[in-house]
Formats: sequence, C-alpha cells, structure tokens
Amino acid sequence: MYLFLIVYFCVHKTTAVEKHNAVLLLCTGGTISMSEDPVTGALRPVNFEKIFDYLPELNKIGIRTDSIAFDPLIDSSDVDPSIWSKLAHIIYDHYHQYDGFVVLHGTDTMAYSASALSFMLNNLSKAVIFTGSQLPLGVLRSDARENLLTAIEIAAARENGRPIVPEVCIFFEDTLLRGNRTTKQNAEHFNAFCSHNYPPLAKAGVHIRYAKKFIHYPDPQSSLSLRTRIDQQVAVLKIFPGISEKTVRAILEMPGLKAVVLETFGSGNAPRQEWFRKALSEANDKGIILVNKTQCAVGSVEMGRYETSLDLLNAGVLSGMDITTEAIVTKLMYLMGEHSSTEEVKKLLQTNLCGEISLEDEQAYLEPLR
Repeated sequence: MYLFLIVYFCVHKTTAVEKHNAVLLLCTGGTISMSEDPVTGALRPVNFEKIFDYLPELNKIGIRTDSIAFDPLIDSSDVDPSIWSKLAHIIYDHYHQYDGFVVLHGTDTMAYSASALSFMLNNLSKAVIFTGSQLPLGVLRSDARENLLTAIEIAAARENGRPIVPEVCIFFEDTLLRGNRTTKQNAEHFNAFCSHNYPPLAKAGVHIRYAKKFIHYPDPQSSLSLRTRIDQQVAVLKIFPGISEKTVRAILEMPGLKAVVLETFGSGNAPRQEWFRKALSEANDKGIILVNKTQCAVGSVEMGRYETSLDLLNAGVLSGMDITTEAIVTKLMYLMGEHSSTEEVKKLLQTNLCGEISLEDEQAYLEPLR
C-alpha cells in the first residue's frame, strides 16, 4: 500500500524560481485534507489539488510551493514506520531543490512522526515543519488556513542566507514547537499541541518572533545523512496502582521484545514489591532495554531520589530524563535499527542527539521557563 504518490507543481506568482524561495509541501492526509459531506456531514478526503483553491493567499506570500500527495491519503492512526521512512526519503531526495519542507499530517500521531524524522534526518540544516488542523480547510472557522500559510512562511524563512529554524518542528495555533519535544494535549481546542519541557521556538502574531537561543543548529562541517533503519520491538508499560505480576510479565516476556518504556509515577517511581523488581531484573539480564519515563507532563525522571526509583536503578532501568513518550519510543526504534550493540544503544539513549532531552545543566536552565 501507499505505493503511489501524486505530484502537483503549484508555482504561484513569483519570479521563475527565486533563490531561497521554494518550499515542498508533503500531504499525508489528516483533517486538513478533508471536506465535509453536505448530506451526511461526515469528513472525507478531497482531491489534493482543491486544497490550493482554498488558499488564494499563497499567491501573495511570494513563495514557490510545489507539492507531493500520498495516494491514498492516510488517516494518522494508520501511520507506521514505513510512512516515516517514505517521508524521510522524499525530503532527502528533494533536499537540494527546496529551502524548506512542510508536512501535512493528521494530529493524532503527528508528534510521533515529527520525533521519528528528527532522528532519521541526521544533521538537518533546513526546516521541516509538520502542521495540520482540528477542522477541515473548507470549514468556515477552520484553523487550517493560518496553520498552513504560517508553516510555509517559516519553512522558507532565512537570515543571512541560512534557514532560521533548521529543525523538524510542529506549527500549530500560532506556536512553533520542536517536534521531538511535542505531545498532543487537546482533541477539541485549536491549541492541540504542547511542549511541556522545552520553550516554543517561535510565536506568530503580527510578526513571527523566533526564540533563536532555543533553536538547535547543525554541525556546519557535516552534511545531511539519511538513517531509516527501524526496529519496532518496543513496548510501553504504563504503571498503575494495583498492576498485577501477570500483566507486567505479559509485556516483559513477549517473544522478540528488545526494549520497554516504563511509564512511572512522579519523578520516576514504581511499586516496590519483590516480584516487580525481580521481573525487571530478569528482563534486564536477558538484554531487554528498560527506560524510565515519568507519566507527568512536566518535569523529569530523577533516578534514586526516592527508594522506589532506586530499586529501578538497581534493576538496570535507565533514566528517560524529560523526554516525551513519542520521542523515547521513536528514539528506541531508531537506535535499535541503527546499532546491533545493546550497550551502544543504552549509551546513546543517555545522549542528546537532536534536542530531544535536557541534560542536567540544561534542565537547571530550563526549569524557570516551564
């Protein structure tokens, strides 16, 4: 499936191809690419060409916008690593033809896709902006128009000949967020996304104001490399009061399992029952990577702060620090796909690859901003 891509070249009223003035728009699907059936009221995909009929403003912003649409369009609940790989390959293959990229994507798994691409597009030096909407583009009160137009403007934005935001980001409701720091927080309101542990990279009002001190810049001596090998043998185990040994072992003893994200209480705490500690120790001894991720939206894991998390540390569990669930799941898949050594994966999990975690010195700096 998803073997066909439809390509539209929508060159708006600009001079030929102005340097630093071209953006490639990738449409995977999502609410932004839907229209409301006038009879049933149900949402259904629209012909992608018609999206531009709703955006005459594109003629005024002076940015050449070409587009590629997936065929068929995808509900974001159906997105999987093959889609991440396809997106990464398209960006890589067109990298030198465009100054930036915008990805239209359903909101439900947008933070997973943005996180995955932040790892796959190693040493990225151009903007890749994910956006979408809570209401379809053709609906009167839709948030789609502003989200898309501003995302295109940010993707094309340059200063002193260089992209202002050379990162994978999510733009939604006037706010630009680092993709691998973002979580969907609201299924109803327009402010669907939040970055609880890292400040916004830009705010769009009358002007777009960039917080340049928080933007991650690539190594100028290195070029973009594409790394799309993925290992999906990851599970998420959410701890809750009364969780049974049978439930825990059902996850930890799954055939072929290589890594488990433990979603724990508070600053990284979990039950102290002997069976729980033993189950984790046995999994660790089998080479399964265990990562501690707090269930709290804000803050970080602090292994050893309380005895309950000290038990996890002694069982071989690694700290996920202040990483999001979306980022730790995709980072594990990425690292296990790229590296055969479990020890190397563990080492890199504790390394800030592209802004996805705050190390101790940065956490102290960011704390007042949360």
